[in-house]
Amino acid sequence: MDLEARSLQPNIKAVLLAKLREYKSDLNNLKSEVKRIASTNLNQAARDELLESGLADTLAVSANQKDRLIMSTGRLNNSSNRIRESRKVMLETEELGVSLLQDLHQQRQSLLNANNTMHGVDDNIGRSRKIITNISRRMDRNKCVIGAIVTVLVIAIGVVLYFKLAK
Repeated sequence: MDLEARSLQPNIKAVLLAKLREYKSDLNNLKSEVKRIASTNLNQAARDELLESGLADTLAVSANQKDRLIMSTGRLNNSSNRIRESRKVMLETEELGVSLLQDLHQQRQSLLNANNTMHGVDDNIGRSRKIITNISRRMDRNKCVIGAIVTVLVIAIGVVLYFKLAK
């Protein structure tokens, strides 16, 4: 997602990179909190030992332990909720990234098609230019031929008139 965000336009890029950094820091915080909570589960034997050693003060200690257990459960629930929210945000961000990539792919295809069409038009213009050049050459040649024919006819008419009038 980081690479995709860096390849976007600068105005969108800054916002997405800031959000991405925030999500990464939240994720790291949540990971460390989960590790911390998981490590407390590893110390279950130590907890059991502490609970058994204080059977004499069970009434006073059990209320304190209940409070701590309730607080720990609350923190664990809060952490779980934050992890769920972080996952939800991560999935939404991923969906947005996929959507952006699909849009970019469609735009790329459109640009490639336009480029191919431009090359086709350029080729057609080149052919048209050659055809027009050939037509103009033929017109010039035909003008010369018609001029020569007109000249020959004028000379022939002049010769005929000369011989008719000279007799």
